[in-house]
Amino acid sequence: MRTALFSFLVLLGSCATHESHEATLKSVLADKFHIGTALNSWHIAGRDSMAHEVITRHFDAIVAENCMKSMYLQPREGEFRFREADAFVRFGEEHHMHVTGHCLIWHSQLPHWFLTDDEGNDVSPEVLRQRMKSHISTVVGRYKGRIKGWDVVNEAIMEDGSYRRSKFYEILGEEFIPLAFQYAHEADPDAELYYNDYNMYFPGKREAVCRLVGELKARGLRIDAVGMQGHVDMRHPSLEEFEASINAFTDAGVKVMITEFDMSALPSPWQSANLSDTLSYEQRMNPYTDGLPEAVDAEWNERMMQYFQLFLAHADDITRVTLWGVTDATSWKNDFPVRGRTDYPLLFDRHYQPKAVVQQLINTAR
Repeated sequence: MRTALFSFLVLLGSCATHESHEATLKSVLADKFHIGTALNSWHIAGRDSMAHEVITRHFDAIVAENCMKSMYLQPREGEFRFREADAFVRFGEEHHMHVTGHCLIWHSQLPHWFLTDDEGNDVSPEVLRQRMKSHISTVVGRYKGRIKGWDVVNEAIMEDGSYRRSKFYEILGEEFIPLAFQYAHEADPDAELYYNDYNMYFPGKREAVCRLVGELKARGLRIDAVGMQGHVDMRHPSLEEFEASINAFTDAGVKVMITEFDMSALPSPWQSANLSDTLSYEQRMNPYTDGLPEAVDAEWNERMMQYFQLFLAHADDITRVTLWGVTDATSWKNDFPVRGRTDYPLLFDRHYQPKAVVQQLINTAR
C-alpha cells in the first residue's frame, strides 16, 4: 500500500514539474518581442483570479485600458487621482513586466475643463500649452524610471493623412504633437516615447505618420516607436496592407509596436444592408450568440496565426505585440460598434481557456 502511494505521489510530482516547465506565450516569444495584454479595473484590483493566472502565466507586458487616460487621472484641474494607476504600475513591477503608459494626449476620454475656460470658451494657446505641460510632467514624473514607455499622442491623424480636427489641433495646430513629445521627454529622459493610432494600413495615414516621425527627429525630439493599433477583422486589412506599414515605419527610423490587437469574428456593420429592418439587422450583426460555428472558429484561428507569423517575420523590428484585453468575455468588441454583440476577438475564450492558435503559436515560436 505504501509503495503504491509513494509511486502515486512521485507521479503527481512529475506531472507538476512538467506543467511548471510547460511553454507559455511569454517564454517562447522572449527572444522575439514582448507579448502583452490590456488590464481593466477588475484585473488591476485582483478581482478576477482566473484572469490573473492567464495574465501572469502568458504575458510579460501590460497596458491599462482606461485608468491612465486624462479623464480618470485628472478629472478636475489640479486634482489628480493616482490610486488605480499606482496599483497598475505596482502589478507590472511585482511580475517583472514591460509597463506602457497609455495615453498622455488624446482627444477622447478627456475632461471638459482641459480645453475650456470658466465660461465654456476655448482656452488660449498659452493656457493649453501650460495645461498640457502640467498634466504630462505630473503623470510622467510620478512614474519616472518605472514605466518603460508612453503613448504620448493617440489617434491624431485621419485616414487621408490630414490632422484630426480635435480641439488640440484647432487651438495649437500641428504644434501640439511636438510639444507633447517635448514635455514627456523632459519629465523622464530615459522613457521611450511612442505615437499610437488605428487604421495605420491606409496609405494616407501611413505616409502622414512617416512624415511626423521625420519632423520630430529633425527637431531633435525623441520618438522610439510607432504603435499600430490592431483592431482587425476576418477580411480587413489584408496582410500585405498591414505589412506595408510595418516596413514604412521601420524605414522611417523607428521600431513598431502592435498595440490594441484583437480580431473580430463578426460581420462588419459598415458593410451591412437594410437598416430599416431592425430585427434582421440585429440578427445579422450578432449571429454567434451561442459560440462560433466550427468552420468560423477554424478560419479565425488560421487568420490570427497568419498575423502572428507576420509579426514573427518582422521580429527584428517589432518590440511588442499587445492584445487589447485578456478574454473574449470582457473585450470591448462585444459592444462595438453595435451594442450587445457577442464577439470572439482574443486569444483566450470566455472560460479563460487558450484557443487553438495559442498552442500553434507556441509550437511555431519555439
